[in-house]
Amino acid sequence: MKQILQNLKSGVTEVTEVPVPSLKGGQILVQTRASLLSAGTERMLVEFGQANLLQKARSQPDKVKQVFDKIRTDGLLPTLETVFNRLDEPLPLGYCNVGTVIEVGADVEGFAVGDRVASNGNHAEFVCVPKNLCAKIPDTVSDEEATFTVLGSIGLQGVRLIQPELGQRVVVFGAGLIGLVVVQLLRASGCHVLAVDLDKDRLQLARQFGAEIFQIGSGDLVNYAAAFSQNLGVDAVVITASAKTDEIVHQAAQMCRKRGKIVLVGVVGLNLQRSDFYEKELTFQVSCSYGPGRYDPAYEQKGQDYPPGFVRWTEQRNFVAMLDAIAARQIDVNSLITHRFEFSKATEAYQLITGNAGSLGVILQYPQQQKPERTISFAHPPRSNAAKTVAAVLGAGNFAKMTMVPALAKTSARLKYITARTNAAAAAHIARKFSFENATTDLEAVWSDKAVNTVFIATNHNSHAAMVKRALESGKHVFVEKPLCLNVEELKEICRLVGRQASSDKAGLQVMVGFNRRFSPHVVKIKELLSGRSEPLALQMTVNAGIIPSEHWVHDPQAGGGRIIGEACHFIDLMQFITAAHVVSVNCQFMNKPGHNTYDTAAISLGFADGSVGVVNYFANGNKAFPKESLQVFSEGRVLVLDNFARLDGHGFKGFSSHKTWSQDKGHASQFAEFVGLIEKGGQPLIPFADIVNVTLASFAAVKSGHERRSVNINREYADLLSD
Repeated sequence: MKQILQNLKSGVTEVTEVPVPSLKGGQILVQTRASLLSAGTERMLVEFGQANLLQKARSQPDKVKQVFDKIRTDGLLPTLETVFNRLDEPLPLGYCNVGTVIEVGADVEGFAVGDRVASNGNHAEFVCVPKNLCAKIPDTVSDEEATFTVLGSIGLQGVRLIQPELGQRVVVFGAGLIGLVVVQLLRASGCHVLAVDLDKDRLQLARQFGAEIFQIGSGDLVNYAAAFSQNLGVDAVVITASAKTDEIVHQAAQMCRKRGKIVLVGVVGLNLQRSDFYEKELTFQVSCSYGPGRYDPAYEQKGQDYPPGFVRWTEQRNFVAMLDAIAARQIDVNSLITHRFEFSKATEAYQLITGNAGSLGVILQYPQQQKPERTISFAHPPRSNAAKTVAAVLGAGNFAKMTMVPALAKTSARLKYITARTNAAAAAHIARKFSFENATTDLEAVWSDKAVNTVFIATNHNSHAAMVKRALESGKHVFVEKPLCLNVEELKEICRLVGRQASSDKAGLQVMVGFNRRFSPHVVKIKELLSGRSEPLALQMTVNAGIIPSEHWVHDPQAGGGRIIGEACHFIDLMQFITAAHVVSVNCQFMNKPGHNTYDTAAISLGFADGSVGVVNYFANGNKAFPKESLQVFSEGRVLVLDNFARLDGHGFKGFSSHKTWSQDKGHASQFAEFVGLIEKGGQPLIPFADIVNVTLASFAAVKSGHERRSVNINREYADLLSD
């Protein structure tokens, strides 16, 4: 299918071929009939992409600070690589989509194949949308009219926040698409409306909709608003403009009555003056997009609706209200349409909205009757038809894009598939950039392809166990980015399957987990320096993990398993590797803080079979300016200090004082190179499966210990699994 993508690095806006997304539970697949360009939001994104690097930096000072913090901790080269990789992301444009349902996922009620729906889907021939982010279109509403549903709901949410009453006098600052919808919504609520803008043509439309108008530059706006309000001060101001100036909010405050309301729907300067608000006790509020539910994963992605008795107007119910208003002809959106383009000529539409030509509502019209193709192929020169490693990468998220795929591209592996269930644009971008033969959203294409002998899994944690099992059942080697699985039952099933494979004709299949730290040249040096020791070790690892918002999927026990299982396992494995001994006991203490429910700040004490002891201090309450990872190893009157995988210092070692690398090296490149080499040449696993099981159990034990506030003996409490 075709989709409009914006490259923030090059500034190019293009219609690109990508696979059709696959459904997850709670979603519907829609074939697009029409979509509406958001002149404000989309023009801003396009102009940001076209700006040079200095201009981009000036427009995002908060991001610049993060870059400098990362340079101080990780070094210049890794930071620049991260920045350019982030910018080189295909950004799907658009959020005002209308189409026909062609597939309905599990757990979806109220929608059926053939329904016409409005959604916040992108500009693409097919879109996959959660059920709470779409609404059925009444028969009396045309496709073009329905494209205003989502954009209109942005305005509707702003109007709801001022709680309009019959006879109130309200100023709408900005007569763009959203502003003109707001004018009509306020008039339908019985309000007197004053529309303010620079553009006289847009103001004439506002007048047509029943508003008084004021053209900026034609006089004193504050005095005009005073007369409009009969010298009482206006009851409310809804700001739908997009401008950098602080003057708009200042003027809004000046024209309001005491205890008036200002609601910001657009984007303006916010250097507020206290006196403006203090003397009148004004209320200032920023409106959040389409309404309650926006940015809440439980509502948007999991489909958990808010009870109407407590939240009357969710974003979906706002969609329905907008469609009803259009159907009842309370809102005229046809008058807002100025241009129509065939979807194949979408780049011309973006040239229009970023140019000086007058435009307002720009509609894209889509062809019909295409067949949804979930796999697309690329005519890259073959990397190596004789390669013994024929690989599929499952997942196109940040780790795959920025770490796994670049490392694999430097090996001799033949890259046959890159997959993504819903982020088809990312999969297609990675395929083009790193010469994959296919991009697909259909995992069955990978499992059924007998030529693929190795899969690399970089998907969300809750999918790892099922994919590992499917890979082994399909006779494919498997590399899974940590963790291996999320619970004991999943681990038991994997162990049983690995055991069965070992006694079958698939005995040579490799199972590898991405514990990359043990492949770092610094850790290899540590092992070399400690060889021949006669006493146990004492180790301390400090991880300045940083905060991840509590609503992030990684904290969800079902989706991510939490950060101890999902990331702290790295450092348990590192200590297991250095000691060359299994973990036998775990004692974990979580930070006890009211309201702290992410369980990602913890001290984990480990006892090893050889008598060694280790502590992993995994802290999420630090500062990004401090190095992320540091390790101290104490052994027989000697100490090794590893600083952020860039410098290793030795104290008390004859002939060794320090080891440095030009940049941070956590072992990713070596790990993937060695694994591909193992597939090609055969041999013993890079990490024995028993070690992988031990580290996985130790991470489970850490969570159990932290919650139950007791020490966990692994051999005793997981005896049934270890004896199988």
